[in-house]
Amino acid sequence: MFYNIAGTVNTAFILLSLLGVGAQWRLVRRRRGRTGATDSATAVLSLNQFTVSFLAYLSFFVYGYSVTPFNHFIVWPRLLASVLVMAILVEIWRDRRNRSATTSLLAAALLLVCALAGLAGGDRHVDEGRVVASAMIVAITALLAQGYAHQILLILRNGHTGAVSLRMSQLILLMDLSTIVFAFAMGLRMGWPLLLLAVVSGCTKLVILYLFRWQQGVGARSRRNHAEAPT
Repeated sequence: MFYNIAGTVNTAFILLSLLGVGAQWRLVRRRRGRTGATDSATAVLSLNQFTVSFLAYLSFFVYGYSVTPFNHFIVWPRLLASVLVMAILVEIWRDRRNRSATTSLLAAALLLVCALAGLAGGDRHVDEGRVVASAMIVAITALLAQGYAHQILLILRNGHTGAVSLRMSQLILLMDLSTIVFAFAMGLRMGWPLLLLAVVSGCTKLVILYLFRWQQGVGARSRRNHAEAPT
């Protein structure tokens, strides 16, 4: 009973977090339509962070269909999230058209196709898939911490949050909190990958939320002036 309730609540918050990712995408699209703008549509957005976020969602998608029984609470919301984050990677690529953006987008597309092929393969390699997905999650947790640290440093360096969406950070934090509860409901033997990544993601989101307030202060204003000063 607790598992079903926790899973349903987590799914609801994941769907809310998708609204947050959608808000980030819409923010970039609105910024693209500005006239006379002095910065790009994806200014201050970390390609690093969004690439790792895509990998995190995709790894849980793979993990969800690799465990027994098939975990619908994990699989379908993470698949939707992966597609939405890929849409943001497309926007970053449209804005920058550099090698890093191209490589990230092509790698994300290839990995998504491979993950969907794994789902279509059914339960023929469930045990192997769970081990691989667990290892992926550990590696991606470290990458996620590094990716969010890069996003935080970009905000600090520029003195403002730029195209970073406040709504996305708020909703993903709520998702992380509900995911922690769901991980305990699954039991630590099966749920520890969820717990590990959710704790790391939640901590970094708290820092980013603080930076939305920080950017209104004198220190942030000084950094903005320095960043905008001609060299």
